[in-house]
Amino acid sequence: MKAVFKTLSVTLFLVISMFGKSALAQSDYGYAVDLLKGEGNVNGIKLAYQYHAPNLQNIIGDARFYFETSVNVWEYRHGDESQSNLVFAMSPVLQFPAFSFHNTPFYIEAGIGVSLIDETKFAGKNISTHYQFEDRIGLVADFGKTNVALRVIHYSNAGFKEPNPGLNFLTLSVAKRF
Repeated sequence: MKAVFKTLSVTLFLVISMFGKSALAQSDYGYAVDLLKGEGNVNGIKLAYQYHAPNLQNIIGDARFYFETSVNVWEYRHGDESQSNLVFAMSPVLQFPAFSFHNTPFYIEAGIGVSLIDETKFAGKNISTHYQFEDRIGLVADFGKTNVALRVIHYSNAGFKEPNPGLNFLTLSVAKRF
């Protein structure tokens, strides 16, 4: 799994190198990189592709909408024990204007999506199903083409099968439009 993590890191570096200095006008597409801190000794990285559908913007007042697909790599370490997990997720996300601070608009973000998790026994927990819901709530600072967000993400099967302890993550995200 360390090879997968290194491959994702190199891929991330190449994507940022290719698009980081783009002179294109803000588009409807973007990417995000999230650092994840889970319960106990769980850490991870999330690489996401975002689509900001132009005809769905301002569908509820000044709310913004985007659709995100992502791949997550989680790693659990406890003493000599190590375990990795691979997650694919898709989430529709709404962002509502909250306030401005020093001319920077901030948004409250919420979304509920679906995910496919490779290992159902992870970090000392049995989450029962490979299919989980991905719930999120966060605070987003909008710097134009770049956004920075602090989120809480919860994975759970919504009680469809027991046990259902769920997995919680605090994330720091940087998103950029192409």
